[in-house]
Amino acid sequence: MTRHDLQKILSPIIAIIIVLALWEFWVWYMGWPTYKMAAPSDLWPAFWQYRELFAINAWQTLWRTVVGLGLAVVVGTILGMIMGLSRVLNDALYPLLVGFNAIPKATVVPVVALIFIGQHDFNTILVAFMISFFPISVSIAIGLSTLEPEYRDILRSLGASRLTVFWKIALPKTLPEFFGALKVAVTLAFIGTNLVEIVAPHGRGLGSLFDSGRIASNYPLMFAVLIALAVLGILLYYIVVALERIFAGWAERRPT
Repeated sequence: MTRHDLQKILSPIIAIIIVLALWEFWVWYMGWPTYKMAAPSDLWPAFWQYRELFAINAWQTLWRTVVGLGLAVVVGTILGMIMGLSRVLNDALYPLLVGFNAIPKATVVPVVALIFIGQHDFNTILVAFMISFFPISVSIAIGLSTLEPEYRDILRSLGASRLTVFWKIALPKTLPEFFGALKVAVTLAFIGTNLVEIVAPHGRGLGSLFDSGRIASNYPLMFAVLIALAVLGILLYYIVVALERIFAGWAERRPT
């Protein structure tokens, strides 16, 4: 393990420890009781007390988020390819995507829940998809539309087909932008999942557990749910980072 790799592991761990210490100190300094603000030291008892509920609901949230994110990757990539390879379709679709993305998804959740009554898994996956596909499609479109024409012209002059140019030059060029957008989409997918679990509760997922803590004024439980969501988000983020190093490691800037 190189010094750079060790630094990449230790830096976020140290940052998390500092944030938790500052959080603990601030609650102690302000003298806030647990029914107003929970401290990090209050969270582990809540985790342990409700450990079975955390395990069940974390899995419910995670698999719906992953499925919604997977759909966002597929649909977002296809849309990005269409927009990036056709200026006409880019001009036609981009305003529609921007307008759709500008609609607050908290207002979309009740509509989706009303249209698909009782389809809780489908509703959750759908909203996770709706809120996370936009950055993927835009990144792919920008990556393809900014392809240097010299590369395309050279390969075409050597007899390469449009499909060959796309697979050999255009698509690999978009990988850094794609993975950058995917890191953003991971967090957005979790937001979409929890919006449904809280706004249209169906007794499943960490959002439902958070709502239960809110109703019972159990602040340690509420903050423990928030930390659990953050941990799941970080886990998926680093999975994306690992995939990025495998498929687009050539684009990473190495320290000098």
